[in-house]
Amino acid sequence: MKKTININDGYLKRKKKTIFITILLLIITIILCFNMLIIGKEKYSIETVIRVLIGQEIEGANFAISVIRLPRMLAGLLVGICLAIAGNTFQTILRNSLASPDVIGISTSSSAAAVFCILVLNYSGVIVSIISTIFGILISILIYMLSKGNVFSNNRLILIGIGVQTMLNALISYIMVNANEYDVPEALRWLSGSLNGIQMKSIPSLLIVTIIFTCIILILEKHLKIMELGEDLSITLGVNTNLVRIILIISSVFIIAFSTSVTGPIAFISFLSGPIAKKLVGTGSKNLFISGLIGAILVLLSDLIGQFALNTRYPVGVITGVLGAPYLLVLLIKLNKKGGV
Repeated sequence: MKKTININDGYLKRKKKTIFITILLLIITIILCFNMLIIGKEKYSIETVIRVLIGQEIEGANFAISVIRLPRMLAGLLVGICLAIAGNTFQTILRNSLASPDVIGISTSSSAAAVFCILVLNYSGVIVSIISTIFGILISILIYMLSKGNVFSNNRLILIGIGVQTMLNALISYIMVNANEYDVPEALRWLSGSLNGIQMKSIPSLLIVTIIFTCIILILEKHLKIMELGEDLSITLGVNTNLVRIILIISSVFIIAFSTSVTGPIAFISFLSGPIAKKLVGTGSKNLFISGLIGAILVLLSDLIGQFALNTRYPVGVITGVLGAPYLLVLLIKLNKKGGV
């Protein structure tokens, strides 16, 4: 009887902790969202921001807040959520912290397609987003098929993904070297991962993709946590591992490819968010939604730092790269000591 009470007490304690952390992260996210609208070349009060958001006309403020800052904030929020949830999903399915979409070539495939469209085909706008999304999905399918063989292998997928990423990075470098020098700055801005120039017309499609595919992933989170225990045990517990894995991978790939097509590859968000969420609530808890909030916080905070905290303005991807690179090195050192790489 005591044992049952202790187990229940432990469960309730973890649940309360998860709820507290979720509320805290939501508050931080809301604060950062408002700061994205308040801070700029000219600062506005919270009252002014709210009045503009509810449709009141305020001279000077409407354009700055509604046309420039609001699309930037919404893109950062949605892309951060998408990258984080997709990254956590990949890391959980493959049971490897290195199995992040920006490490195994998924983000890079969309980047390569976008650079080709911009520098070779001279395309811009929506057509670049569509082509880069399609190419990202196709390359992801190729990586999955090559790693499948007779039996699906997590390690094989990671190794093939890293190899594909290396080839795609070489292709990007080749295109950049041979491109018209006047077109290169636009491609470089896009490759660095940036919220600059985001327009409101890009937000509705991003919002729809985020809602549909993140909801699919969250619905399957219970099965995802079971699959983390291993293939054999998951099958024993009644999980159709092949079907669930395919649905989760397709959903994750789609939101990664689409997000990347909008803002470019924002480095390390998908890599960092899952491990941070697990540190906060533990590995046994459901943490996809929490990782999504962490991803949004990282993107919004990094953009504020890149735009206003330093002497020179930097794209958000540069700041997230500075944050993520040390963690990647530490992780590689730990895995090497354990014999994991």
